[in-house]
Amino acid sequence: MTTYIDRQTTLAQQIVLEGIGVHSGKPATLTLLPADANTGVVFQRTDDEASSEVPALWNRVTATALCTVLSDPAKDGVSTVEHLMAALAGLGVDNVIAELDGPEMPIMDGSSAAFVEAIKQAGIKRLDRGRRYIRVKKTVRVDNGSAWCELVPNDRTSYDITIDFDTPLIGRQRFAADLTPDVFCEELCRARTFGNVSDVEKLWKMGFALGSSLENSVAISEDKVLNPEGTRWPDEFARHKALDAVGDLALAGLPILGLYRSYKGGHKMNHAILEKLFSDSSAFEIVEAPAYRAHSQATPGLAAAAFGPDVS
Repeated sequence: MTTYIDRQTTLAQQIVLEGIGVHSGKPATLTLLPADANTGVVFQRTDDEASSEVPALWNRVTATALCTVLSDPAKDGVSTVEHLMAALAGLGVDNVIAELDGPEMPIMDGSSAAFVEAIKQAGIKRLDRGRRYIRVKKTVRVDNGSAWCELVPNDRTSYDITIDFDTPLIGRQRFAADLTPDVFCEELCRARTFGNVSDVEKLWKMGFALGSSLENSVAISEDKVLNPEGTRWPDEFARHKALDAVGDLALAGLPILGLYRSYKGGHKMNHAILEKLFSDSSAFEIVEAPAYRAHSQATPGLAAAAFGPDVS
């Protein structure tokens, strides 16, 4: 039997994606570049004279109200990073330099699908360093009124996301699954962001969501979906919240071996659970994937990923 090791990965080649920022409504170009082992995901603004780098880490998050924001977008920061981060985490891409020509990521169709397709076409390259993980050792929890979230010890990366909206169109929905490349591609990556038209109109008056449209959001009005094609799944709303959670928790800097559960969660609580986890050094440990043999009893969650064109 062939011996493998769960190695770190990067892109096999450069990727360029163009779109608009959902809040600014302005054109945005994203270039994803291969990176060395242990680089992680790093954002770099090409319009910033200082050319400073912003690592995609939880302690660089500066806002979570409408999206997840890293650093100061007026300077070197980037907003709406969660959909790209979800795609990278979902496909198991560890190391990438993300160059952006402005303060906001392109929203594409409001999901991670375009990022996933581009990564698959580019291919994923395995590197000569073992992949490291954050293993949750004890439960950590955050409560906020009726909303809550928690990270629970688990031998794999899993999500259990429940939403509960007053509108009958959404109501209570739940998405639960182990995170694998297949699950992410088939069950999560196409789930789009959503919002009520009345809320979007308020944001427009405040100068936000200027790029929001039926091309990149599921629009709801009076308990009806305005998009002609409808929803991609009956529970697309819960799936998108799960997609956001995958992207937000990717800001841990390493894949998390644990179960993330949330009820009425969102960007703010996704970030809060990382703050809570890292505030207690006894709640986690860093582990590196061991070598293993095909068809052997490998530790679940540490098995080498099988996804996309592999150009080891």
